[in-house]
Amino acid sequence: MDNITKSSLFNAVKDLIQASRQYIAVSVNAEMSLLYWKIGTVIRQEILKQERAEYGKQIVATLSRQLEGEYGTSFSEKHLRRMTQFAELFPDEQIVVSLIRQLSWSHIKEVLPIQELVKREFYIQMCIHEKWSVRTFRERIQSMLYERTAISKKPEDVIINDLKLLRSEQKLNPDLVFKDPYFLDFLGLKDAYSEKDLEASIIVELQRFIIEMGTDFAFMARQKRITIDHRDYFIDLLFYHRRLKCLVVVDLKMGEFEAGFKGQMELYLRFLEKYEMMEGENDPIGLILCSGKSSEHIELMQLSNSNIRVADYLTALPSQQILQEKLHKAVEIARQKMEQRDFSNAKRVCQSD
Repeated sequence: MDNITKSSLFNAVKDLIQASRQYIAVSVNAEMSLLYWKIGTVIRQEILKQERAEYGKQIVATLSRQLEGEYGTSFSEKHLRRMTQFAELFPDEQIVVSLIRQLSWSHIKEVLPIQELVKREFYIQMCIHEKWSVRTFRERIQSMLYERTAISKKPEDVIINDLKLLRSEQKLNPDLVFKDPYFLDFLGLKDAYSEKDLEASIIVELQRFIIEMGTDFAFMARQKRITIDHRDYFIDLLFYHRRLKCLVVVDLKMGEFEAGFKGQMELYLRFLEKYEMMEGENDPIGLILCSGKSSEHIELMQLSNSNIRVADYLTALPSQQILQEKLHKAVEIARQKMEQRDFSNAKRVCQSD
């Protein structure tokens, strides 16, 4: 047997072993997660029978001591409480069976503290969709990805519907992709820097920038030159989003958003539509990154109609508390404005009738 044949045979057998090991690992993990859910369900049913919180604490502590003596620390009081919480948050066994086929127990533990149903479902579906590791999953939750994603500012029924489409049809709404603000603290930029410094730092830290943008972004060009009527223009950064199937223009700005930025971005997008779009692709999307923005400017200019998004970027992160307050306030204001707009539209329809 020659060396080439030996090598191909070895690789074929190696692939079979790896695939089998992966299948066994997934199967074992799914079976373990289902066991934890069943244990949690039994404990919960026993506690609910008694209808006493003190009894619940007592029974978990007693059971833990018994199980630890027999089966080890996997059944500590803390772990049993997680199992009970798992059963409480996911009472439907059919949903649990589907979930444990796609996420490990380590992933599931990360979403248990999240009380909001819609927020928890967002993280679950995005983790499945983007295949996050446990570490990345934890980082996404800690960075308040949900509150930073455009979808969080929509009405709850819209969010639920978009997550359902992602789960059942793998249909990805751009509102699940684009964020505000973007965290660029890893660039290491100090107080005084230029747009060129910002762009150069992004290129140096391109991998981390793409992680912050999202796993489906692919870098295509920096300072891409386009020529219109014998005049040259330069696109700061050009990406392609695999699942949205479209080009994404990123325009970097130092100061606050200005009205003129819209015309510049529209020029880039129309050029790409005419000369760069390929068959089967969707219209390009523009993302203007600023160090500040006026929500009224953006609302009045109806940027979404032009497929343009505007977001802040932060090169230094505030404290977690300040960030939470800021993002929650932004979500609340956006939802109130949307409700007011819906009310005004409904009122206008009634008056016309």
